[in-house]
Amino acid sequence: MSLINPSDSLERQNEKLLRIAEALMNRVEYGAENSGDAYAQFERAALLEKRVRERTLELERTLDLLHQSNAQLAEANRETEAARRNLADAIETVSEGFALFDSDDVLVMCNSRFCRDFRDMTQHLRPGMPFASYVAKVSRSRYLALPEDLTPDTWAERRNRRHQDRHVMFNVQLSQGRWLQVSEHRTANGGTVVLQTDVTDLMRLERAERDRLKDKQARMVRATLDHLNQGVCIFDDHGRLVGWNQKTGDLLSLPARRLQIGADFAGLIDRLDDEVQFTRGLTREGFRLWAASPQPRQPVSFEIRRGPQMVLQIFGRGMPDGGFLMAITDVTAEREAAQKLAELNEVLEQRVMERTLELEDALSAAERANASKSRFVAAASHDLLQPLSAAKLYVSSLADRTQNGADQAVLHKAESALTSAEQIIDALLDISKLDGDGLHFDIRTVALHEIFRPLRDEMAVLAERKGLQLGFVDSGLMVQSDASYLRRIVQNLLANAIRYTDAGRVLVGVRRNGASARIEVWDTGPGIAEEDQNAIFEEFRRLDTKASRNEGLGLGLAIVERACARLGHPLGLWSEVGRGSCFMVNVPIAGRASAAVTQNPRSARPVGLSQAGLIVLLVENDPQLSRAVTVMLESWDVSVLQAASAEEALALLADLQIVPDALLLDYQLGPGPTGIGLYHSLKEHMGALPCAIISVDRSPELRQDCKALDLTFLPKPLDRHRLGQFLTAAADALCRMG
Repeated sequence: MSLINPSDSLERQNEKLLRIAEALMNRVEYGAENSGDAYAQFERAALLEKRVRERTLELERTLDLLHQSNAQLAEANRETEAARRNLADAIETVSEGFALFDSDDVLVMCNSRFCRDFRDMTQHLRPGMPFASYVAKVSRSRYLALPEDLTPDTWAERRNRRHQDRHVMFNVQLSQGRWLQVSEHRTANGGTVVLQTDVTDLMRLERAERDRLKDKQARMVRATLDHLNQGVCIFDDHGRLVGWNQKTGDLLSLPARRLQIGADFAGLIDRLDDEVQFTRGLTREGFRLWAASPQPRQPVSFEIRRGPQMVLQIFGRGMPDGGFLMAITDVTAEREAAQKLAELNEVLEQRVMERTLELEDALSAAERANASKSRFVAAASHDLLQPLSAAKLYVSSLADRTQNGADQAVLHKAESALTSAEQIIDALLDISKLDGDGLHFDIRTVALHEIFRPLRDEMAVLAERKGLQLGFVDSGLMVQSDASYLRRIVQNLLANAIRYTDAGRVLVGVRRNGASARIEVWDTGPGIAEEDQNAIFEEFRRLDTKASRNEGLGLGLAIVERACARLGHPLGLWSEVGRGSCFMVNVPIAGRASAAVTQNPRSARPVGLSQAGLIVLLVENDPQLSRAVTVMLESWDVSVLQAASAEEALALLADLQIVPDALLLDYQLGPGPTGIGLYHSLKEHMGALPCAIISVDRSPELRQDCKALDLTFLPKPLDRHRLGQFLTAAADALCRMG
């Protein structure tokens, strides 16, 4: 806006400018007193003109930007339309039906091949059509071939349910034998691409190949049935015959005119002649009811007899389609063999019974002979000890009367020889008692200090003669044992330690070992080599061949072993050549020990074994010991599987296909695995089984290995009572599992 009108003439404009200048000069000269209002109006007009000019410039810039945006939008619309036309041209060239639905399941676009086979719905395919409407139109199309048991609504419901899956692909059958494969693919923005592919040719080829395979399979099944040595009949869900082989007619004596496709099962059963008798399993009526049952049939097996001799076994099983199959096997030879085996088994049982009676008589005779031997040794020992005692008195009297040094030396040697003979007779008497069945133990609470105190006084003299230090670590423990036999055990161990120790000391002490008190006898003797540690417990076996006969004949440790075995006190040995030895005896602590042995632990037969029916695998390479253990176990009604080595045991179990109830394994089996190695092999194939390791090796290492594997250790010679306890425990475990 301008203060003057541009359309006025120059004169008029100059006139106006002069007036304006005059007014301004008057304002300056006279202030705002006379023309304040006019000047204020002039200022406002000038300010408004400035603002109008600024707004006009801004509007001009905005208009320019709007023109640019409109130009860009028009270009984008042209490009979008071109892209749409290109996309439409591209999907139109696709040989499959193509449709695109957006993330709201609304149709965006499709090509002309989409739903081309559904001619009655192509007019409804328009952009904006919901997916559910598309499925509903297809489900009611007269060109869709639905199965007989499927309605359009059901098909549409299943189709919409499939649409929720991430990956969709299925075949649709059309009228006139055509097929479409429909697949769905998800787009990045959540839309769906639907493809329809014509797979009619593939389906026809597949059906032709399937029919060809069915024909070939039918021929193969027929050939297989005809070559079977069994009779086979196949019935459908209505009990009609659909397949059979020639062997069926031969076994059942049915003529060929009776075995025809469609023959009724009940009619075939009724046509079986009177010579056919149902002998085992089902009756004729029961078999008919089984075949007519509408419920899933359980497998059945029974036998029939045709004629005087032929026995047929029939096996029936239901099939998934509701039909059933019947297999017929001629088992005449097997039944005749089973009858002969039964007769032979009766003969063998009679022979075994006779042999068992003979063995029991022999065992009784041996036990009587052993008892007679024990009585003889006891009587002979008693009769011999009296004259030996008298002879010792005569020798002592004679030694007192003579002053000749040479004669006294001879008499001293004679007295030593008589003392040695007396000790040998005492040892033989102890061994005889421990080997006999009539031995009774007086098991009671015993204070260990009552055992140690008298032995300290007795053995101190022997130790002092050899210049040895004898030490006792006293103990206040109370144990459960027979006081006299426990004293004899410790006495023999002490005497043996003093006898074979030339220098150093002998120490006796007690350690707690769980619920047991372990009595230990240590010495600083020459030690015992590992290969000799089992031999020292044998009768009349001494490792020191230079020792005098007056120092004993090697019966002390044999007595210790027998006494510990009969009392149930585990005996252990540690020794190192050049350092010394330690003999250990474990005795139950009073109040915490298991029930003690009362009397005659080997004479009673273990309770419960006769009813358990145990099967025991015995692996022992000593034939005589193996036979003796087998006879004893069989007298307890325990079945025994014998083997002499690990390989023979594994082969025997593999042949018999039997899992034994318990294992008795010798530790030393010669070449090959040890008893523990054999146990690991059996455990790998059969699982953990009750197992006892038998060995003459009494080393702590072997006992510790058995304890770590939860195996029972049975030292040789086998104690009948401990063996019976092991088998009874195995029988109890078998009953709990059964």
